Amino acid sequence: MAGLAAKVGRLQAGRTMFLLCDMQEKFRPSIQRFDDIAQVSSRLVQAAKYMKIPIIATEQYPKGLGSTVSSIDVTGVPVFPKTKFSMYLPEVQQLLETEHSTVQSFVLFGIETQVCVSQTALDLLAANHDVHIVADACSSRNLLDRKYALKRLRQSGAFITTSEALLFELLGDSKHPNFKEVQALVKDSSPVF
Repeated sequence: MAGLAAKVGRLQAGRTMFLLCDMQEKFRPSIQRFDDIAQVSSRLVQAAKYMKIPIIATEQYPKGLGSTVSSIDVTGVPVFPKTKFSMYLPEVQQLLETEHSTVQSFVLFGIETQVCVSQTALDLLAANHDVHIVADACSSRNLLDRKYALKRLRQSGAFITTSEALLFELLGDSKHPNFKEVQALVKDSSPVF
């Protein structure tokens, strides 16, 4: 069954981790639809906390580019500084091996789609992980770069989805104990790119 789940991209809460990539204030002026993707990213982080899905965040060169935007509550979330573009850092790999060895699926969102998100996804795919890119929570300075990065990632084996679709898949049932909290998060529509 696990092989079939990976082949069709089925998400299971107990085997999933969320990855928040470089949503930092200094990027706000240059990233298309930054405020929209920050709002969706915040919704995803909050939903993961409700459902007890582990989250890892990164910050690209925080000394120069600052911290994660304050609208995304990363309290209690391990945040890794980096200069490498991929989030798949040795420290992240070690955390996965020691504390999250059952995780097979990664839900990836943030910026920039064609750089850090893409390189992270490709590294995870090369390590035989299941990767889900949240299209309404990823952007770039140029929407053409975003468009073709998402196409390339799909060609490489990543699943392209939306925040609402993946949250309801993880809930699985309206009887889920966190259904009402998560449902309230998705009442506002996501941006349309």
